[in-house]
Amino acid sequence: MRCRQWMSASDPVSIRCAADIIRAGGLVAFPTETVYGLGCDALNPDAVARVFEAKQRPSFDPLIVHITDRAMLGAVVKSVPPRAYRLMDVFWPGPLTLVLPKRAHVPDLVTAGLLTVAVRMPSHPVAKALIREAGVPIAAPSANPFGYVSPTCAQHVVDGLGDHVDLVLDGGPCLLGVESTIVAMTGTWPELLRPGSITLSEIRNVIGPATYTPATQNIAAPGQLPRHYATRTPMTILAAPGARPVVHNHERAGLLAMSQPNHRDDQICAMEILSPSGDLREAARHLFAALRRLDGRGLDRIYAEPCAESGIGLAIMDRLRRCATPSN
Repeated sequence: MRCRQWMSASDPVSIRCAADIIRAGGLVAFPTETVYGLGCDALNPDAVARVFEAKQRPSFDPLIVHITDRAMLGAVVKSVPPRAYRLMDVFWPGPLTLVLPKRAHVPDLVTAGLLTVAVRMPSHPVAKALIREAGVPIAAPSANPFGYVSPTCAQHVVDGLGDHVDLVLDGGPCLLGVESTIVAMTGTWPELLRPGSITLSEIRNVIGPATYTPATQNIAAPGQLPRHYATRTPMTILAAPGARPVVHNHERAGLLAMSQPNHRDDQICAMEILSPSGDLREAARHLFAALRRLDGRGLDRIYAEPCAESGIGLAIMDRLRRCATPSN
């Protein structure tokens, strides 16, 4: 697939061009520290509708609004509790999204009809420059077809969305590789809705008690659907780290390994090692790109090695479970 325009984010002209497109109601794919986003003017309902159309995203799944300063926060959020300010002071700009009461003029399509809006202030210099130049909050889900593995480089965007995007800003590979941590600040206690590189323990160290319930029927933020971030190739999560997959006869199998395996398995015809040393932050950074490569190998099944569900391991396992074939 081809995109309409592809520009290096290091070209000074590219940010001005991208901002013009955003203000005119167009769509721009741009890098953040987490994954590439498909951005539009968050206050333009027609532009927001184009995002949903390009991704084939269901209207019940809300978007994240990206801002560049506290003044822009006030343009989309009605009120901010003290604990939310404490999180902002520590983690903004950065990969933390907060769910807060929205202002009435934020389009219902952005928030899936909810009275809350998910907001974050990205730290990536390209994202910050684009929002600042555009002068408007930018609504931006991941820049890929709905439900598929998130993009962590510009080529992933082009492969998935092609000419649905008016401009792709190429800022190189994303630093973190998994989507932002999402925390709802509208209940009695802060609630972790989606784990990310900012961990639950880090959040609790700043604001005290915060809850986390992995399974939920209520969609209050992006990335909460049971099946999401998914490969087209069926995927099974192995029972334990280091476990050997039971490969069926004539099955072309691939392995997603967290670290360098201690053994060679002749039944595996493709392997991706996320971190030779077993560093989970490195594994998270490589997760989506590795899944995409395995998905392109014409395999019958991908077997994924699990990791400990602590720190960023919680985010890795959240993504793997949503990617795994439901029957498994």
